[in-house]
Amino acid sequence: MTSTPLLCMSGIQKRFGSTQALAGVSLEVAAGRALALLGENGAGKSTLMKVLSGAHAPDVGTMQMAGVSYSPSGPHEARQAGVAMIYQELNLAPDLSVEDNIMLGQETHRWGVLQRNQQRPRVLQALELLGHPELQPHLPVHRLSIAAQQLVEIARALVMQARLIVFDEPTSSLTQRDVEHLFDVIKRLKSQGIGIIYISHFLEEIKNVCDDFVVLRDGASVGHGELKETTSGQLISMMVGRSVNELFPRVPHTIGPLLLTTKGLTGYKSPIDVSFDLHRGEILGIAGLVGAGRTELLRSLFALDTVRSGIVKVAELTPLATPQSRIQSGMGFVSEDRKGEGLAQSRSIADNLTYSRLHPYSQWGWLKLHSRRRAVADWIDTLRIKTATQEQAVQNLSGGNQQKVAIARVLHQQADILLLDEPTRGIDVGTKVEIYRLIGEQAAAGKSVLFVSSYMPELLAICDRVAVMSRGRLRDVRPTADWTEEEILKAAIASESDETRKTP
Repeated sequence: MTSTPLLCMSGIQKRFGSTQALAGVSLEVAAGRALALLGENGAGKSTLMKVLSGAHAPDVGTMQMAGVSYSPSGPHEARQAGVAMIYQELNLAPDLSVEDNIMLGQETHRWGVLQRNQQRPRVLQALELLGHPELQPHLPVHRLSIAAQQLVEIARALVMQARLIVFDEPTSSLTQRDVEHLFDVIKRLKSQGIGIIYISHFLEEIKNVCDDFVVLRDGASVGHGELKETTSGQLISMMVGRSVNELFPRVPHTIGPLLLTTKGLTGYKSPIDVSFDLHRGEILGIAGLVGAGRTELLRSLFALDTVRSGIVKVAELTPLATPQSRIQSGMGFVSEDRKGEGLAQSRSIADNLTYSRLHPYSQWGWLKLHSRRRAVADWIDTLRIKTATQEQAVQNLSGGNQQKVAIARVLHQQADILLLDEPTRGIDVGTKVEIYRLIGEQAAAGKSVLFVSSYMPELLAICDRVAVMSRGRLRDVRPTADWTEEEILKAAIASESDETRKTP
């Protein structure tokens, strides 16, 4: 690192009521280098970045930018100082053009009249630096892919002459090809002397794009250094505070009799003529690119999306095409969108956990709160959900603990078939390990698991079979040992003429 770092944060402390969110965190970012900010959900990463961006003022501690004292009174002042934030949830105006989004808040104008001819060269220069000529200034943002929209946010940071750019889980909604393009852009930014803070739960991404690291645990810095001198195992141990022997734990389980049969399942756009079998004690992974129809398949199975044709049979029962009927037949669905539809964010843990199966706690129309509290406490203990009380609103939990509540709901529901859509997206390594073990334990108990994921290493590590979806069709189903990541990607991008659809 240089003698005068681009950013220096020293002894940052922040308390919210009785919660110590940050306990003396320090870090440095050098110009032209990328710092990985690592830690489990709830470790303090988001709070630290809110301090950096001016959204929160630290209780104790100091910050410097290029050796000059830095204490923004708000996000606008932070942006003026050269700090740009690229959040996981993009902050764009979808009905405005690429140019208008890039220049939003920093337009070139005279006497209140927009001077497009004067500001456009700045827009074109920023887009040229990103190396994506297909991004034209006049295009409406809503017509762009998620990856292209992300580039618009980066271009906005370049136009405002950002010296430091923070990327918060930037690849969670990107395809592998878009991820590689993003990494090329980050390397180009580093070559321009821009400092990068990169937050991600994917260690292989961290190793690819970052130079240095800082690990937070329970609001404190517990490790830092250069990534080339540190193993993934050491990083994980620092994050979780214990040795993690297996990143993908395998729980022995036996595949039993047929439980779910799907034949010719077809929706309005997707899925298209999908057929497969799922057995008791089996973990079947579904791979594919964004937009391949994986989510639509699970929603159709659970009767959330309208089905045009096809059969869904559980054992010998063909349940009605309603979510209530599918629940009664033994299905449980965990949505990839836990904030939008997977959980009632403003309701308590107890409410969310028991909503789909309340009858054990009701009598003559009254809810027996005492017996429900005992049951909820058992699930909180079993899944190690970190909370002060079961009456805490779900929206106040970390992402990993929210996901545990969503999974606890389908387990409490006593579902025999678990439909899990991206159950580990956006959660920390330690919680992922717990969820992998939990999935294995459910298979060992005779449950069937249909596991959709964009993260191929976890599919190959914990599933018994993996199927690949492409353009709404189920292309291939093979034992996991017969797949490699390269073969999965090849099947995912194959056209209908390249490959004949196979059924299990």
